Amino acid sequence: MRLGVLDIGSNTVHLLVADVHPGGRPLAATSQRTVLRLMRYLQPDGSISEPGVAALVDAVAQARATAEAENVVELLATATSAVREATNGAAVIARIEEALGQELQVLGGESEARFTFLAVRRWFGWSAGQILLFDIGGGSLELAAGADELPEVAASVPLGAGRTTVEFLPNDPPGEKAVEHLRAHARRALAPVVDLMAGQPRPNHIVGSSKAIRSLAKLAGYPAPGWSGSERMLLPRAALGSWIPRLARLPASARQELPGITADRTFQIVAAAVVLHTAMTALSADELEVSPWALREGVLLRYIESLSWNEPG
Repeated sequence: MRLGVLDIGSNTVHLLVADVHPGGRPLAATSQRTVLRLMRYLQPDGSISEPGVAALVDAVAQARATAEAENVVELLATATSAVREATNGAAVIARIEEALGQELQVLGGESEARFTFLAVRRWFGWSAGQILLFDIGGGSLELAAGADELPEVAASVPLGAGRTTVEFLPNDPPGEKAVEHLRAHARRALAPVVDLMAGQPRPNHIVGSSKAIRSLAKLAGYPAPGWSGSERMLLPRAALGSWIPRLARLPASARQELPGITADRTFQIVAAAVVLHTAMTALSADELEVSPWALREGVLLRYIESLSWNEPG
């Protein structure tokens, strides 16, 4: 069965097409990304401007056309914080649904964290034990912890890389004073989450699972042997922290020359680094492992579970 997951996030509209069957591992067939950075289109009243809505609808229409060309049987369409929190969100959702020709599932922040945690759990397996998860999107930072498929605690904080870039690091380059202002804000925003996580056991695995974290791991981290001959990336907090002053002094045009920093991340990577470093510090995480699976895979895995299972003949 060929399924599609359409993730309408704050940075991108990302379509993942995969072949699946109950009990099996999803096999990716196609991945299509359209970079939007919706935070650029936020107006002072919190609404998404008409050019932003038009770009969003166009990206969704392109994704629908690709899904149809790929013979997708079921398209699972989700939207996250940028659409969820916009003051004109209801009107934007209606236009997206018209372009899709179907309903859109708008995820709350905690649901984002839970879907992502499921994907990470499946990737690392039951033997991974207690997991602490960090996931940075464009609009929000999700955190979750637990030893099962559903986390014991899950939280969403409005510290996404796009949002914090617009609010705290609008200049290019932003400079260290602006970085410290963002760091102080992040500490305050994270304080309730630190209290929420206080009763959790010490994690066996600390995991990061987003494009921004993968980029930062390529910049400041290092590879290590994985399972079955695969390679995994590790990101030490100290190495990440040492890069932040340098990133803050570089203009965006120069950042994309650095390892792992793609053109679509160059404006937001400083904020992502500051938020992640602050969150890791607040939760005493010295190093994290990068998971290749995240929200889209979690949505896909949950849907696969809902498919009927046939008894063997």
